[in-house]
Amino acid sequence: MPHRVAVAGFLHETNTFAPTKAQLADFVQGGGYMPISRGAEVLSRGKGINLGIGGAVIHGESAGWEMVPILWAGAIPSAHVSQNAYESITDEILEGIKAALPLDGVFIDLHGAMVAEHEDDGEGALLMRLRDIVGPDVPIAAALDLHGNITQTMVDAADVLVGFRTYPHVDMAETGRRAAVQLDHLMARGIPFAKAFRRLPFLVPIAWQSTREFPAKDLYDLVAATETGAVSSTSFFFGFPAADFPGCGPTVICYGETQADTDAAADRIEAAVLAAEPDLAGKTFDPDAGVVEAMRIAGTATRPVVIADTQDNPGAGGDSNTTGMLRALVRNNAQAAALGNMVDPKAAEAAHAAGQGAEIDIALGGFSNIALDSPFEGRFTVETLSDGKLIASGPFYGGAPLDLGPSACLRIGDVRIVVTSNKAQMADQEMYRFVGIEPTKQKILVNKSSVHFRADFDPIAEVILTCTAPGPMPVSPASLPFRNLAPGMRMEPMGRVFDPEEVREIELS
Repeated sequence: MPHRVAVAGFLHETNTFAPTKAQLADFVQGGGYMPISRGAEVLSRGKGINLGIGGAVIHGESAGWEMVPILWAGAIPSAHVSQNAYESITDEILEGIKAALPLDGVFIDLHGAMVAEHEDDGEGALLMRLRDIVGPDVPIAAALDLHGNITQTMVDAADVLVGFRTYPHVDMAETGRRAAVQLDHLMARGIPFAKAFRRLPFLVPIAWQSTREFPAKDLYDLVAATETGAVSSTSFFFGFPAADFPGCGPTVICYGETQADTDAAADRIEAAVLAAEPDLAGKTFDPDAGVVEAMRIAGTATRPVVIADTQDNPGAGGDSNTTGMLRALVRNNAQAAALGNMVDPKAAEAAHAAGQGAEIDIALGGFSNIALDSPFEGRFTVETLSDGKLIASGPFYGGAPLDLGPSACLRIGDVRIVVTSNKAQMADQEMYRFVGIEPTKQKILVNKSSVHFRADFDPIAEVILTCTAPGPMPVSPASLPFRNLAPGMRMEPMGRVFDPEEVREIELS
């Protein structure tokens, strides 16, 4: 008989310091994810796109599973998931799985760093409730982001947690497939794997986590090489360093046939990460210095100089509307420069009302109450208009349809700005082209992203610079006002440790 497997998903990466919370409407719309999907939609929409659910569906079909699709929901990173959104989606998933019983297994697509208004460990709470429904003998497999803040609760509740191995995340679907394969193994063997879980003592800035570069590339090569023989599954999670709760931080988790083999694998990966700590840092520029350096390089370059506006990365909780990099481009008279995306629905509406070719006087962006940021007031030319619908064909989005809402290309001087109504991380060249900007013909591109954009922009970039304009996601976690980290956690590589007593003294002073 075919295995009867429930499939579901609930994804959110939470920056607890970000300005805007995730509401139910954000999951309905989906942002850079597919929109909320129920029943057969989970299979039809998920199949063939770069998401964990996509890889699981393809494996399930090839393995002959009787798949019972429940609900899949994801929203672009932001501050906390609202209690209403969390409970509505969680309840629907759990009720659907309860109605699907009996089951041979459960596959669930998660992020791993979800914090709700009322629940710090969003995935841990969901997995525990799921375990209560299916009982101790039905295996639960989860595919997770390498930025997951993995907790002991998650490890205890699930039978196997499988993490991405690439950042930019070009292997989301492949990770779903690997998790589904592990679920097959568990259903066939009838007994759990041995587990080994390790927590690392320092936070890692996301700007330096790219697996295309040393040392992260070497670390993930080791993770993959360690998954052999009696060791069934190995994962290293960098963690998402902007979540103020004790579970925040990097972790290693391995599964295997024996506890000794599994512990040895986890110890090997843990030792490599500890040894790499001094190398997990990098160089940044302030906005003006970055633009001046980009202009210098562009003087002789044959390809665009790409700047990461890392601190307003919507993939890490930013609203994608800060103006620090725009000001620097205009102030330094940058030529053939483009910036994307500036999420400002009112500006997009004004552009559409005025029409293509018009000039409009507006205050653009800067409305998220970010310290040292403010709207940019100026006269802009409306070069092009768009309904915001496009296919993001690059390796990160993997052909996903995006709906950025009413959008426009606004120009000031020789700087062009992609203005959208809906938020999505600038990680695909088509997100310039849909408003008439050909990215390969620009001298300078400023992307509101930290690392994901590299998947599609590395091949066209002369060089990539990282700039630190004001934004809600500081490049160094040490500058965040933590109150609830695990005591003793270093807040950046080789940095000072978190001391809750020190925080209390400051609050009382």
